Formats: sequence, structure tokens, C-alpha cells
Amino acid sequence: MAAAAAGAGAGAAQEKQFPPALLSFFIYNPRFGPREGEEENKILFYYPNEVEKNEKIRNVGLCEAIVQFTRTFSPSKPAKSLHTQKNRQFFNEPEEHFWMVMVVRNPIIEKQSKDGKPVVEYQEEELLDKVYSSVLQQCYSMYKLFNGTFLRAMEDGGVKLLKERLEKFFHRYLQTLHLQSCDLLDIFGGISFFPLDKMTYLKIQSFINRMEESLSIVKYTAFLYNDQLIWSGLEQDDMRILYKYLTTSLFPRHIEPELAGRDSPIRAEMPGNLQHYGRFLTGPLNLNDPEAKCRFPKIFVNTDDTYEALHLIVYKAMSAAVCFMIDASIQPTLDFCRRLDSIVGPQLTVLASDICEQFNINKRISGSEKEPQFKFIYFNHMNLAEKSTIHMRKTPSVSLTSVHPDLMKILGDINSDFTRVDEDEEIIVKAMSDYWVVGKKSDQRELYVILNQKNANLIEVNEEVKKLCATQFNNIFFLD
Repeated sequence: MAAAAAGAGAGAAQEKQFPPALLSFFIYNPRFGPREGEEENKILFYYPNEVEKNEKIRNVGLCEAIVQFTRTFSPSKPAKSLHTQKNRQFFNEPEEHFWMVMVVRNPIIEKQSKDGKPVVEYQEEELLDKVYSSVLQQCYSMYKLFNGTFLRAMEDGGVKLLKERLEKFFHRYLQTLHLQSCDLLDIFGGISFFPLDKMTYLKIQSFINRMEESLSIVKYTAFLYNDQLIWSGLEQDDMRILYKYLTTSLFPRHIEPELAGRDSPIRAEMPGNLQHYGRFLTGPLNLNDPEAKCRFPKIFVNTDDTYEALHLIVYKAMSAAVCFMIDASIQPTLDFCRRLDSIVGPQLTVLASDICEQFNINKRISGSEKEPQFKFIYFNHMNLAEKSTIHMRKTPSVSLTSVHPDLMKILGDINSDFTRVDEDEEIIVKAMSDYWVVGKKSDQRELYVILNQKNANLIEVNEEVKKLCATQFNNIFFLD
């Protein structure tokens, strides 16, 4: 636990701050232990596992009671969260009768009292419900991507198999939840798209068509550059969670020694220049090793209707990455992997340097503007496009935002207000220390702007935001 000691002056009382922390996480199904004495059977997964049995049963029973009790008031919308002084509990029923519960300890400020004893204050209003409810939903989506639904596990091997899968997955996944870094972007769960000119986009499109033709067993393809999505053949909701896995888990594990100049244009027309920088991020590490294992992670998509199991082949050259998904019933051989490497490698390497060149040209044309007066987050609910100039880096463990946490919380509060109504609207907040925060919601799109202008008034702030909309998002916001 990182404790940041913030002592103001030598005489001031020492204050220690502790961020929110995961206290417990469990999954249960009340149908599995309906009678007295069988309560333990309801519990499918419980973290931390060391907790003694009766306490587990008590905690699960309490959640069950809360959900049942709140149902009497709103039968269609059961409880989402419960606020107490020390913690917050979040409930989610992703599949019928299967409940997931996450208990988060509120942030703490520890002060020294006059007699030198520490006094603990719980910050009850700091956590945003929507952020952590979204994190809990993501836990399920990520489990489902790699394991399929709870129900499918029950059909394949009963409660025993489901418990094994939950244990294996969540034991590792919960260690990657860094609750102090969660914010508005977790609510959106959006996808950052790479900006491209038409010609380069067509080149990529034709590359994908050629690859799908030469590698006929490929069912779906996705193409990313610089951790941003360019093209995907998957359904939106599947791509959204796959994108999160790639950008927060798989790619960071393979941060390569990208030499400076690696992405510089390569002369591919020279005969005999078959050098390429392609490699597998999933599957065989070394293609020259005859014993190399061709094991690829299995993913499950379209779980609502066709329920497809696929092998995920991720192949990367420089900053470009392609995901090829093939039917899980087909086991890729080492020969297939070598063939893929020899076909995709050289073409992807050339394509990556084309994209890089084009991107640099576009950057030169648009010119390097000086640091603007505002920062923004934009999200489009229709295509899940997300853009943030507030986050310098967002990985699961760090959310490096360039603004004060209090401002991030205001953004979250505005977002919660937007959720309550369906109409388009605009909210302007004057925050402490000369900051203005503006939220606009229009036609399934949301824009949040933080302006730092000392003596601005409401009219001037409104004008600034209009200017921003005109330059960055022309024709999107019709609200005036």
C-alpha cells in the first residue's frame, strides 16, 4: 500500500493518504445452495481465499439479502451498489442468477491526534459508482473473452469446471486491477482509433483482403497501429474487450527494443531485400526451432448467438499489429505459422513504414501547435471512439493524467448527471483554482473540456468551447 505522507511545514500534523483498495471479490449463485446447511455451495469464487468459511457465507448472505430487499422497490433494476462508512460494495448479475460482487475500501486519510494516536478518516464521497460498476462489468467481459459464459462452463463440466475456470482466471486478473487509477475512461471502455488518410486506409484494407485470401482459414482480422485501432472484422462489443486486452496486457508485455529509426521507410522494391521485422506475440517464439509450440490463446466471441471459439494469432511488425482469428477446431501447425510469417512479415513491415511516413507528413502539415489552453476527453457511443488529451498514459497500473484528481472527479460527476437524462445537454462548472469544466452531450457523443483561464466568465468559456468544437470536431455538436 503506497502511503503518501503530506506534512505541511514541520509543526503541522502528519497526514497519510491511502488510496482505495480491493477488500474482497466473490461470485455466487443462490440457486446452488437454497437449503440451510448448504450455503457454502452457492460460492463459486471468493477472494481473498484465506477468509474463513463462515465469514464467506455471511458476506454472501448479506449481499443476497440486500439484492432481494432492494428488488421489492424496483423489480426490474436490482441494486448496483451499497455505500457504507468504510467501503463500497458493487453488485452485477451478468448472467441469470450469477452474481459478482466487488468490495472496495474507501480512501483513507490518517491524521495524528493531539495525544499522538492516529485517527482514521474514511473518504466516503470519493469513489464514483459508475466507474467501479464499469470495472466490475469489465471483469466479466474479460473472463468471458477467454472462457466463454458461466452457463457454457456448467454445460461442459458442471459446477466443478466453472469453479476451476473462475479460480484460474480471477486469481491472476484481480492482481491487475489497480483501483486507484480508474476513472472516466473505464466507464466508456472506448477504443482509440488511429487517424488515417484515405489512401493509406485503402492500402491496409487491401492488405487485409490479400491476407484473408492467402490464409483461407482466417475468420476475422483486426489491424492496429501504435496501440490504436484501424480496422476490425469483429462485432463492436467483442472488439472493445479484445482491444482492452491487447493494449493493457499483451502489448505492454512485449515492449520491444524498437530501435530509433526502425520505423523509418524501408526500400522494399530492391530485389532480395526480404528482411522484415515481423514476429508472433502469441504462439511460437522461435520459428526455426522444430520443437516450437504453436499454442494460441482461445477467445470466445458472439456469445449471444453463434457462440464462436477462435484461436487468437497476434503478429507484429514495428508499430503495426495484426490479429488473425481462426476457428478453434483447427489447430495451427508450425508450417502454417512459418507460412504466415513469410507472407505477412515482409508486407506488414512495408505497410508499417508507409503508415509511419504518412503520419509524419500529416503531423508536419497540421503543424506543432503550442500547448492549448484546454484539455478534453471525447467519446462516441455509436462507434466507441475515444480520444483523450488528458491522459498521457493509461495502463492498468498507472493512469497518468495531466490534471488534478479533483477535476477528474468533476468529470465523473458530470457524466453521472448525463446518464440520468436522455436529452442532449450541456453542463458548465467553475472549479477551484481558476479551472472551468464543461460537459456536452449531443447525439450519442460526449465531450468533456477542462479550461484553465484565470479571469474568464461564462460567455468567454462558452466561446472557447465553440472554437474547440469547430477545430477538433467540426459538424459534430449542433448544440448552440
